[in-house]
Amino acid sequence: MNVLFPTHILAAAVLGRVSNLSVPWLVVGAAVPDMVDKSLGLLGFVDLYHTVGHSILLLGVAVPIALYNSSGRAAAVGWGSHLVLDAVHMVINGRPADVLSLGWPVTTPPDPLALPPVPFFFYYIGSPSFFLEIVLWLLAGVIVFYDVRPDFGRESPDRGR
Repeated sequence: MNVLFPTHILAAAVLGRVSNLSVPWLVVGAAVPDMVDKSLGLLGFVDLYHTVGHSILLLGVAVPIALYNSSGRAAAVGWGSHLVLDAVHMVINGRPADVLSLGWPVTTPPDPLALPPVPFFFYYIGSPSFFLEIVLWLLAGVIVFYDVRPDFGRESPDRGR
């Protein structure tokens, strides 16, 4: 996959923490776009790595799934969060026209990056969204730390007796 893939999973888990949606189904939904498109690209079926799974035209499938039950709703929200994060990544990195890939096959970027996962990794390191991603992971680490140690930084009522 690529550098952003774990962050999509992290974002889905955070969404589950702040909502009443199923974390496992949020994670499944967030993973689907890359699982589908990276596989299709690596197998040579498509030239770009943002195609079928990243297309907003899948709203026609996602909405009925979301309306079916709470698991479907969580998967659809996870999928949508993936697309939003990818769009933010493209804009922050100075490639706003790449957002057109989300309309595949109706729209495609005029100058797509079209890098396979490993070359994309080296392109991504040092980009503005890479540093934003580091901040997101640090914040997630702080949240987890405070979840594990809820008394951190607070004086215990039993101390000093």
